[in-house]
Amino acid sequence: MRSDAVEKDRGGLPALSPRVKRMLVSIVLAALCAIWVYPLIWMLFASLRPNAMIFADEGLIPSQPTLENYARAWTEANMGSYFFNTLFVTVGSVILVTIATAMMGYVLGRSSFPGRAALFGLLVFTLFVPQGYTIIPIFELLSSLGLGQSLLGVMLATTAGSFVIFVLLFAGYFSQMPDELEEAARMDGVGFVKTFWFVMLPLSKPIIVTVIVMQTLYAWNDFLLPLVITLANPSIRTLSVGVYAFKGENFIDWGGMMAASAITIIPVVILFLLLQRYFIDGLAGAVKG
Repeated sequence: MRSDAVEKDRGGLPALSPRVKRMLVSIVLAALCAIWVYPLIWMLFASLRPNAMIFADEGLIPSQPTLENYARAWTEANMGSYFFNTLFVTVGSVILVTIATAMMGYVLGRSSFPGRAALFGLLVFTLFVPQGYTIIPIFELLSSLGLGQSLLGVMLATTAGSFVIFVLLFAGYFSQMPDELEEAARMDGVGFVKTFWFVMLPLSKPIIVTVIVMQTLYAWNDFLLPLVITLANPSIRTLSVGVYAFKGENFIDWGGMMAASAITIIPVVILFLLLQRYFIDGLAGAVKG
């Protein structure tokens, strides 16, 4: 009785039970989630309206839904071709980035060598360089390699977006692995490279999935670099650049833009929902300790 009274006197009101607290937190989070998701829901319903009815005052759900916008966006606006361009860029960049950052992260996380701290500092410093400052050097480099107007050039340019972050994530994850794994592999006559490829890398599945998800989101949604590289060759546009093309000087095709945006967003949303558990586990494992 005395402890209950003290608990009431401290706050001036009766203390809330843990169940009530969880309920209140859930209500607040549900409200925030609804506010966050509403633009996406509006976009999906707007993509089912004729262009003249996009901003009509008829409520959220269209009275006469149609798939005309999707058909026009996929064929007439060439979004089908842009979709496969984006798929090529995304898959290629994910493979290159995952392998390269895993190897660099393993060396930085498990090896001691002169200049290691300076290299870490240089990597962190590059995170503060805005992307706009790197566009011209990247474009000049691709042009000198003969890739300035090719889909392969877009893919290579996209690999650099979050490269340093992934290296640091792998380095943090590998540095926490027990030394006994490497010692056991060394006793069996396994070298440094094979230890990484056959012992350490298979154990880093959570961080690999994290890198795959993050790089997929970045490559799929990247706009500025693909816009600059594809200016002279519209046939290699990605989805994000293709959506921007619906905006003309005197007219905006809102229906087509909403449908194209849905085509762009839905695949990455599905991917994230399928892999969100591994994504969270990978981030937790990379920063643990």
